[in-house]
Amino acid sequence: MVNSEKISYWELKSIFKGVDHVVIGAGIVGYSTALTLKKLNKNAKVLILERGVLPFGASSKNAGFACFGSATEIYNDLQNIPEHEVWSTVKKRWEGLKHLRNLFGDDVLKFERLGSWDLITDNERSVYEQTIELLPYLNQKMEEITGEKNVYTVDSNIGERFGFQTITTSISNRLEGQIDTASMNSAFYKAVVAADIHVLFGTEVKSVVSLENGAKVLLADGELVAKTVSICTNGFAKQFLSDEDVKPARAQVLITKPIANLQLKGTFHYDSGFYYFRNIDNRVLFGGGRNIDIEGETTTEVATTSKIIAHLEHLLQTVILPDTPFEIEHRWAGIMGVGASKQPIVKKVAPSIYCAVRLGGMGVAIGSLVGKELAQLINQHLDPH
Repeated sequence: MVNSEKISYWELKSIFKGVDHVVIGAGIVGYSTALTLKKLNKNAKVLILERGVLPFGASSKNAGFACFGSATEIYNDLQNIPEHEVWSTVKKRWEGLKHLRNLFGDDVLKFERLGSWDLITDNERSVYEQTIELLPYLNQKMEEITGEKNVYTVDSNIGERFGFQTITTSISNRLEGQIDTASMNSAFYKAVVAADIHVLFGTEVKSVVSLENGAKVLLADGELVAKTVSICTNGFAKQFLSDEDVKPARAQVLITKPIANLQLKGTFHYDSGFYYFRNIDNRVLFGGGRNIDIEGETTTEVATTSKIIAHLEHLLQTVILPDTPFEIEHRWAGIMGVGASKQPIVKKVAPSIYCAVRLGGMGVAIGSLVGKELAQLINQHLDPH
């Protein structure tokens, strides 16, 4: 049991005793797992443990892209991944975004379908031309998934319209959009509190051990027991899942101060998606650059580096806002979970221990659906009938 000298009888009774499900990680997946477990059994006692005083992972650090697949990304994936896997991944993203929007509504999420653009430079001309050849096929497959025709179109005037430099053309996706990440996380938190689910922030889990009829969670200051434990820590999951193909991938981000008369609207992918930017609150949010130091960015250290931040600022000045004065207001970093496959890992990893990790930088799109799937898997194992 947790250190009983630091907590009261009331806290022991209401929070720590008789726990049915412990969920590790207060992010999109963790919140969704907990909410679905409670929905499946309203009498279940569900407890979320989060090591940060705020959610520590990518769920609260992301850029708020409501995206499911740019044309060049899908083209590149088709060269390296079986076709059925590529399209099942895209479909999961699309269905996941619909699920998230249905959970809270577009007004709460501040969802805006402003479209997205895959920006093309001269260096990417070959990939662009090959993607264009496949555009009818890509649109056909996207219509099968979304029910919408002509999702992708060529937009050769994007550079002139927004004043970008070195951008020769682009491929737009008219169905992609953006959300307000803070509004999404606030909605999740309010939902779990309303569902009588406790969230303990500042509670770091050291390890998880299977028991005969449940699992034990070892904390820095004690331990607790539950019927099941769900690991929903994504980029930080290696601590608990040494045998799974998931590793951390840090993303660094900056945001400008408000810019008067900012014309830029939408979400944008640059340099094969290694860079991404958008408008928010009359500012430009710009992130990426992991490709210039892959080894260094394979880390769980939540910190920015001068190397990548300087590179982002240079691109912002020379490519994105070459004719617009701006100042940087804030910089931060978040940790994604990636692996050889773009499909998430949702499985039972040991008796009474489960995981839903490796969101591949697509947590906004698939996180709520992945959490739902994990909860359904747990419920099925507990009640096979």
